[in-house]
Amino acid sequence: MEGFMSNLKGKVALVTGASKGIGAAIAKSLGAAGASVVVNYASDKAGAQKVVAEIVKAGSKAVSVQADLSKPEEISRLFAEAKTKFGRLDVLINNAGVFKFSPLAESDPAEFHRQFNTNVLGPILAAREAAAHFGEEGGSIVNVSSIVSLKAFPGSVIYAAAKGALDAVTRVLAAELAPRKIRVNTLAPGMIETEGTHTAGFIGTDFQKNVEERTPLGRIGQPDEVARVALFLASDESGWVTGGRITVAGGGQL
Repeated sequence: MEGFMSNLKGKVALVTGASKGIGAAIAKSLGAAGASVVVNYASDKAGAQKVVAEIVKAGSKAVSVQADLSKPEEISRLFAEAKTKFGRLDVLINNAGVFKFSPLAESDPAEFHRQFNTNVLGPILAAREAAAHFGEEGGSIVNVSSIVSLKAFPGSVIYAAAKGALDAVTRVLAAELAPRKIRVNTLAPGMIETEGTHTAGFIGTDFQKNVEERTPLGRIGQPDEVARVALFLASDESGWVTGGRITVAGGGQL
């Protein structure tokens, strides 16, 4: 039996929003497991190229492709370029996302559409493209959600609604695509230390302290800890798992 770390050999994976943070960690993890990886990015070309270089240095193939997941025409181009480069597709990680926490009084239609276009419509259209590109042996789609889809954090109404919708997308597509051997699962991280959480000003604040106090394991997570679960869901190791939701939050969902 092949070891777990080589179980994606010969497979091709596409990771959206993979220039940094959780997406970058997932892309590198899939590459380390033997997959050829399409590293998608919206604007951080340098970050994406760095991820590609690390995957190649570790012995796998990788390419970066720019595409904004809020724009349908760019999603189509992304998958066309992936097919041109590697000739097949076996795994889609729907990781690209945007967020902004603000109180209800400051919520507006523009912010709603910004988040839903990238966090909900983007994954739906990406899943549609992936399903069209997967072969007869099927494939795996992993939607990166968040614990906020089930936990009520004040100020997160639009983001929580978007991630709740993404959870529903997983359940529906798991049922709809099962006859084609396509598995669809949700990965729901808690607070993870990334460039995004640093930029948003969460790290080192009372907010982080409050999260850690409410987390049984007493800390926030690291991108690699999410990536290991994504690798499991992407691989045949989880071949009997579809329509599931795995929370990676140190017990913070309890």
